[in-house]
Amino acid sequence: MNKQRLITELQSHGLKLIDQTWGTVGRRGGAGPSDHRAVTVDGTTVMVPIFTSNATKSPFAVRLDDQPGSQIVLERDGAAVTTISFPTQPNFYALSTAEGIPYWKIALLHSKDVLATTVLQTCMRYGHPETSCQFCAIGQSLEAGRTIARKTPSQLAEVAEAAVRLDGVKQMVMTTGTPNATDRGAAYLSECAAAIKQQVDLPIQAQCEPPEDFVWFERLKTAGVDSLGMHLEVVDPLVRAQIMPGKGSVSVEFYFEAFASAVAVFGRGEVSTYLLAGLGDDLPGLLAACERLIAVGVYPFVVPFVPISGTPLAGHAPPKSDFMFDLYRQLAVLLERGRLSAQQSKAGCAKCGACSALSLFENR
Repeated sequence: MNKQRLITELQSHGLKLIDQTWGTVGRRGGAGPSDHRAVTVDGTTVMVPIFTSNATKSPFAVRLDDQPGSQIVLERDGAAVTTISFPTQPNFYALSTAEGIPYWKIALLHSKDVLATTVLQTCMRYGHPETSCQFCAIGQSLEAGRTIARKTPSQLAEVAEAAVRLDGVKQMVMTTGTPNATDRGAAYLSECAAAIKQQVDLPIQAQCEPPEDFVWFERLKTAGVDSLGMHLEVVDPLVRAQIMPGKGSVSVEFYFEAFASAVAVFGRGEVSTYLLAGLGDDLPGLLAACERLIAVGVYPFVVPFVPISGTPLAGHAPPKSDFMFDLYRQLAVLLERGRLSAQQSKAGCAKCGACSALSLFENR
């Protein structure tokens, strides 16, 4: 099985951990990739679901009777497939702020060299059935005490400096819950980016919903943001209204207006969007949306939907690996034709690539 197929299947099926001596280490709840764990396969580090109900039934399994960082045999239906390893815990996790807040409650290591944080761990849409995104778990890690509600600019700068110095972090991703219906988090992201860039020279991607006033794109850029993510998640209007009624009220057309404006500021390939495959968009619809995004200069970062425990979509099945393989293969052709590549961007989820197998399909 080649690496493209193996990672595509791993991210669709998940990974079952057997003899969990240290297998509980991973990320549960929160924003972004949750119920995952970083896994290194043949030199490529990817995020693989491990805490989902689907993963407990996965044909892929490992027996965790060795130490983190060592080579472990990956099995499929009991037969050895290859060896994998799990990245070790970063050094900056051992530190705390002067107030006693552990650094890992402020920002986390994603993949092997990406620092990620949710600057505002609350959202005006979360917790309200009429507005909340049914796949979102932004409040779970806060309720469990694994993070803090608001990371201050100075805290983020302090942690970023340590992560670069101690662990060789190469880029940073900052997302946010949506605090209001005007700037939609862009104002606070600007404050945070400015503080970080004063402390350490680290490429930053900021992620938020499209602000009402597109002047915020210039302000984000001036503050030190290198790349911007504005995430559609789903493109079919009916599916958007059903599973993300609040965010779905911001129309796809408004997103495309924002994309064009943002590309004019950040440059082609420095604006991206998340598309969650498996939530209802069919293959032709996803590919048509991706082709339109590429034409504007936006990188369509397509990932397989992962159901998160405790959310309304916890029982929703992830997409089939064959569906994802076909999607990646055809999307790679569109990306090559549009001369966009994940590695062209300075920072962000697409450049990291760990939550998707898409970059493995790009023509290198």
